[in-house]
Amino acid sequence: MWAAGCLASCCGSCLCEACKGVAGGISRRSARIAYCGLFTLSLLLAWILRDFGYPVLEKIPWINSFAHTPNKEWFGTQAVLRVSLGNFLFFLAFAIVMIGVKNQSDQRDSWHHGGWMAKLILWLTVMVLMFFLPNGLVDAYGAISRFGSGVFLLVQVIILLDFTHNWNAAWVAKDEQFWYIALLLISIFCYTISFVFSGLLFRWFNPSGHDCQLNTFFIVTTIILAIAFAVISLHPQVNGSLLPASVIAVYCTYICYSALSSEPRNYECNGLHKHENVVSTGTLVLGMLTTLLSVVYSAVRAGSSTTFLSPPSSPRAGQRPLLKDDETDDIEDRRKKDEPRPVTYVYSFFHLIFALASMYSAMLLTGWGNSAEGKDTIDVGWPSVWVRICTQWLTAILYVWSLVAPLLFPDRDFS
Repeated sequence: MWAAGCLASCCGSCLCEACKGVAGGISRRSARIAYCGLFTLSLLLAWILRDFGYPVLEKIPWINSFAHTPNKEWFGTQAVLRVSLGNFLFFLAFAIVMIGVKNQSDQRDSWHHGGWMAKLILWLTVMVLMFFLPNGLVDAYGAISRFGSGVFLLVQVIILLDFTHNWNAAWVAKDEQFWYIALLLISIFCYTISFVFSGLLFRWFNPSGHDCQLNTFFIVTTIILAIAFAVISLHPQVNGSLLPASVIAVYCTYICYSALSSEPRNYECNGLHKHENVVSTGTLVLGMLTTLLSVVYSAVRAGSSTTFLSPPSSPRAGQRPLLKDDETDDIEDRRKKDEPRPVTYVYSFFHLIFALASMYSAMLLTGWGNSAEGKDTIDVGWPSVWVRICTQWLTAILYVWSLVAPLLFPDRDFS
């Protein structure tokens, strides 16, 4: 209930901003939330059509072109992929159009922030056109979506690492005892959560009387990774901290749980299969909420990095005029007034995040193309399990690399 309430609240907020945009009363800052509203609308549409669109899709001759009508799950997968494809093309088109926008005087800046009625009409038109495409093209998109989803998960991991390091640096920069104690307490709390949760995983996914070596391997690996993060980060030669290590440990533990809970419901080592409906519904709501929040955060953080994602014309700290006299200052002031204001984030990357998230949401709703588990489940099946586990391993590799890279390449700047 709590997760459903959070999802409803978050979706409602995004949709409200989208409605304001259509009405013409949206601000530049709220434009990003309005795009989130469109993405949320596509999630809800795909979800509804997946579970209830079978009677309509069954009657469309170019979709149901088989001698023997497929099952309901196949039509649900088709609906999700078509909505996802429409959303992907919509945001990909904007990502391409917005390449190279450096300042607010560019005409494309107004396209990004305004024209919401036209955007909504365009979005709806693209959605309708997707249901006229042949099945083969949609199936090909489904295959490509697996790769695109992997890229989206990689972006999530990179942003999480960036967030944890920035969080730690911000509190350390205060150089006060209170903040050092706060860092230590939060780190201890995160590690406690990680280890307690790992113990619960043994109880849920390693039931007595069954040979569950694979699940045991996943859980033990997660515990070893959590300990390794702390050991490496606290090594005297590594410029690390316990807070990022603890946050990544919790994240890896959650991924392990997500992977194990995605095992087929008839798998004897899935100790949660007896509560199938509860787990499936909860995973659905939590998965949708997590996807939505991660997309919003990823998009908002799109221009935050001054070394990787920010546009070339963005202001850089530490730049000073070579001359200090009053005449130079007056000329500089006039030049700044005449110059167009630079954009605050990369528009093309912002839209690319939503395009990749459209692929990921399709895989989430269809169990990575495995629709055999039925409409009441989400992200269930062995493909989902291995995608999650590989994501965990990739997260560990990237985090360890962020710690040891400065030692291996001391001449490079990794800040």
